[in-house]
Amino acid sequence: MADHKSEPESLIEKITEKIHDSSSSSDSESEPVKSKIYRLFGRERPVHKVLGGGKPANVFLWRNKKISAGVLGGATALWVFFELLEYHLITLVCHILILSLAVLFLWSNASAFINKSPPRIPEVVLPENCVLEVASAVRAEINCALAVLRDIASGRDLKKFLGVIAGLWVVSVVGNWCNFLTLFYIAFVLMHTVPVLYEKYDDHVDLFAEKALAEIKKQYAVFDAKVLSKIPRGPLKYKKKD
Repeated sequence: MADHKSEPESLIEKITEKIHDSSSSSDSESEPVKSKIYRLFGRERPVHKVLGGGKPANVFLWRNKKISAGVLGGATALWVFFELLEYHLITLVCHILILSLAVLFLWSNASAFINKSPPRIPEVVLPENCVLEVASAVRAEINCALAVLRDIASGRDLKKFLGVIAGLWVVSVVGNWCNFLTLFYIAFVLMHTVPVLYEKYDDHVDLFAEKALAEIKKQYAVFDAKVLSKIPRGPLKYKKKD
């Protein structure tokens, strides 16, 4: 009787072990699928890290709503001041300097008569290391941009060439609609709205971007087969090295 009771128990144990093995194997198979989720621009890090981290990323992602709202509100006030009220930047800077210098000059000379200490004007000196680092960073970015333009102009990548031409054309059209200050303000507002919205709805945006990219590749393949492949190209000539 004991043998008959042990047989069903061993059978149940085998079934549960198989179910456990199958579930664990399915979980292990599903992990690579989850890890291979498409991310926009090949992003593998969080949006905060992509933006460089630190205080600028915190401002763009509205980690501190008061600071982000203050920065965006200040930029909006400047845009209204310069664009709608038609006040010029050079005129504003000159008026601020005239007012500041006049107040400090009168305060320094009148301090002896009113028995008050003269104003303490701090000595501002730009450190050499900071200037050299900024100049080196700007130089590296300019060289990178020149290398990209040279690579595009050499005719090696037709797809990149068409993308750059289309982007420059869009920028020229937008620049025709508004001046540089308005264009800069639009870019500033987008930097304070698009990253935080993308961080909040990144899964939906990445899914839509994946479908859009697949459709763009499909249409480009059709365009390449019907148009680009029929454009005659001369044979590439290589110089023989001695």
